[in-house]
Amino acid sequence: MVKIENHLGTIEVSRAFFTTLVGATASNCFGVAGMVDPNPPRGLSALLSRPDDFRGVAVRTSGNGLVIDLHIEVTYGTNIQAIVNSIIHKVSYTVEDVTGIHVAAVNVFVDGLKNS
Repeated sequence: MVKIENHLGTIEVSRAFFTTLVGATASNCFGVAGMVDPNPPRGLSALLSRPDDFRGVAVRTSGNGLVIDLHIEVTYGTNIQAIVNSIIHKVSYTVEDVTGIHVAAVNVFVDGLKNS
């Protein structure tokens, strides 16, 4: 649960909601080939784990809002800086618009290139 306190009380939103919202928003940005798990399961746990479409998303709270970490794979030949800037702006806007909770930072990590 992500808990944010304001003058009206405490707001609690599940991490699954943020993961789905942020993952869908980032995945729909131009040039994003997919999300990447920064710590993929190994061995038997890799065989037994079920796939998670938004496994490269981490959301946490800081003193002044949410901090969102995204691990993505981009399409080869696209401008990485433009993709990252687009993701930062789109994710920040979408989360603030849907939830009303301030986004302090969006950290985008490009973990791979996909040739398509």
